[in-house]
Amino acid sequence: MPATQNLKEQHVAVLAFPFGSHDLTILSLTCRLACAAPNVQFSFLSTAKSNDSMFSTFKLDVPNNIRAYNMEDGVPMNHVFSGNPVERLDLFLMAAPGNFKNGLDVAVLETGRNVSCLVTDMFLTFAADIANDMQVPWIPLCVSIPHNLSAHIYTDLIRRLFDHVGGDENGANFQHQTLEVIPGLSGMYVTDLSDEILPRHSRETFFSYMLSRIVCVLPRATAIVMNFCQELYPTPLLDDLKSMFPNLLNVGFLTQELPPPPLPPSDSDATGCLSWLDKQSSKSVVYISFGTAANPPVDELIALAEAVEESQIPFLWSLNDNHKHHLPNGFLQRTSKFGKIVSWAPQTHVLGHASTGVFVTHCGANSVFESVANGVPMICRPMFGDHWTIRRLVEEIWEIGVRVERLIFTKSGVLKSLELILGHEQGRKMRERIRALRELVLKAAEPSGSASQDFKTLVETILNS
Repeated sequence: MPATQNLKEQHVAVLAFPFGSHDLTILSLTCRLACAAPNVQFSFLSTAKSNDSMFSTFKLDVPNNIRAYNMEDGVPMNHVFSGNPVERLDLFLMAAPGNFKNGLDVAVLETGRNVSCLVTDMFLTFAADIANDMQVPWIPLCVSIPHNLSAHIYTDLIRRLFDHVGGDENGANFQHQTLEVIPGLSGMYVTDLSDEILPRHSRETFFSYMLSRIVCVLPRATAIVMNFCQELYPTPLLDDLKSMFPNLLNVGFLTQELPPPPLPPSDSDATGCLSWLDKQSSKSVVYISFGTAANPPVDELIALAEAVEESQIPFLWSLNDNHKHHLPNGFLQRTSKFGKIVSWAPQTHVLGHASTGVFVTHCGANSVFESVANGVPMICRPMFGDHWTIRRLVEEIWEIGVRVERLIFTKSGVLKSLELILGHEQGRKMRERIRALRELVLKAAEPSGSASQDFKTLVETILNS
């Protein structure tokens, strides 16, 4: 580091992508870094809505050397949304470079420290230019699985080979076409790719344009942080990514403390989830949650409710209050003796409870990683983005879960999936495989493990900036 800048002058600015669980993941990384480098000031920049949610709802133990700054979300006053879910992302990203620069100016002014390092979500590709202008290291974070990072890197090749795959008619011809041309992705299929990588159902958006630039900007990164463990890679994938990015740092699962700590006292859980789980039998409960951004269509939500009611299997369902009115009439009353619905659940604690037997999930990266870390097999209903690729990893490569029939919730399909995991030999084998994965993850998190060593390298990189 420059001779004039000691540790007490260092200032790491963290830029979040406030959608899905991206912001929670990079805040979790920031908290770990702040604990490891207590003399470094961390400024965390996200939208007011994102910051309010994370710093209150999730109740993270935020170190004192982290200061949050609220950013504009890019939505013009009195803007009327069209209904396109990507529109909010586009508006945010188009305004983000200017908004983040303004926020950085405020952070520098209030802390009295120039920024010495920039840590950002990988999706914020413009951050490479900001770091270059500031003449500081840029360290992007990939929240998803490395298979998805590879698909972003090879976007140009994928589009050249499969650009004619469009809609249902042509897509059907490629449902068995794998991505074997890309090292380590032979188990992934063209139809698993998100529209941002291979536009099929709509025109290219500003969001997909930004993601297509990942391959151009990543070589400028000082290091790349992965929300993953090195032991879980296919060897060809790890070798290929390492050949392009030698400073690829797999620091483990960021939203799950490893090893999972003992559960807090049940009476300290204001949601009542842990006290309710205490009354259930071991590995008997179906936990249902689709994260903060994913929701099944109304007809599928009804089918899922009808299935859990008919099964009479104990269930814990994290369902936003805005969607409860879609449940079948009388459902809450009829299932009150064996089911519990909450607007938010402490997910890592629920998955770590001995009563939880299966997780019905949208296959968001953090949800899957938390399920692996706690040894809970999954029923998968992917909904958008990287969910499809992650579902393929869960079901067909790791073999620790099963998709619902036709990848949509139907009453009969959910009942079959529940029976398979909770009542069949195949479910027992899934538990064995997920326990084996869990052991790899826990070993990586040991002081001498790969994730701990890569995190140590990350801290040293920041301290030497």
